[in-house]
Amino acid sequence: INIRPVVAAIKEFFGTSQLSQFMDQNNPLSGLTHKRRLSALGPGGLSRERAGLEVRDVHSSHYGRMCPIETPEGPNIGLIGSLSV
Repeated sequence: INIRPVVAAIKEFFGTSQLSQFMDQNNPLSGLTHKRRLSALGPGGLSRERAGLEVRDVHSSHYGRMCPIETPEGPNIGLIGSLSV
């Protein structure tokens, strides 16, 4: 069994995909926060320009699942969130 095509596909996805990022490893807490991040942007998702206020607002289904406070400021507000603890 030749695993080279599988390895090449994995390297291509994690190296060139818009959905992958280098992990923030300044300290253990920043690494944990980075792993719990959720994004509505990217392929198959929303764009910053087309996302309205109803998408960015806190939905009732987010309570207990997503943190309503931890979101970036600026154009990504409400589009990038974090899992709750």
